Amino acid sequence: MPKVVDHDRRRVEFIEAAWRTIARTGWDSATMAAIAAEAGFSNGALKPYFATKDDLFAAAFDHIYVQTGRRMAAATAGKHGLTALRACCQEILPLDETTRDEARIVIPFWHKALTSPTLAARHEHAMREWREQLQRYLTEAREAGEVRTPIPDEHIIGHLLTALLGAQITATLMATLETAQTLTAQLDGFLTLLKTVPKD
Repeated sequence: MPKVVDHDRRRVEFIEAAWRTIARTGWDSATMAAIAAEAGFSNGALKPYFATKDDLFAAAFDHIYVQTGRRMAAATAGKHGLTALRACCQEILPLDETTRDEARIVIPFWHKALTSPTLAARHEHAMREWREQLQRYLTEAREAGEVRTPIPDEHIIGHLLTALLGAQITATLMATLETAQTLTAQLDGFLTLLKTVPKD
């Protein structure tokens, strides 16, 4: 009897293999053959799922985005306002081995997206959803009196995303300086400023 293949599961296996390979060796060295071997298959087994390396790369980004979303949902469950905002941001920051590996994939993705409208649109969609989520928690914090700064919400959210995405680069290139402790302290310092009413 022929073996029944779970194609959805196989596809995820290839995506996870791509993730591991790119994080370990970089984009240029992560050939289709190397990714297939990482998953335990021949190069030919990969082709029916992903015709090109770019297709696989885009799927790897989508996978990271979905995984981050799941972590955000779990971390913010039952939380509101600034507590939820902090928990949400922490799931984006590269604070552990998994999220640092994600950063190693996202950085070359950004470079590819500069010349790929399809990849750029994927990133824009992800950022739009993150902005909406951050806005929801920031609105709760304002209504609860936790945030008192007159700085407009759109500027606060823009600053947060700039800092969170920038941390992907700094934590990857300067791992001994930008540690989980320093990144968390930077986030907490910024959130503390939101509680302050500036003096005239």
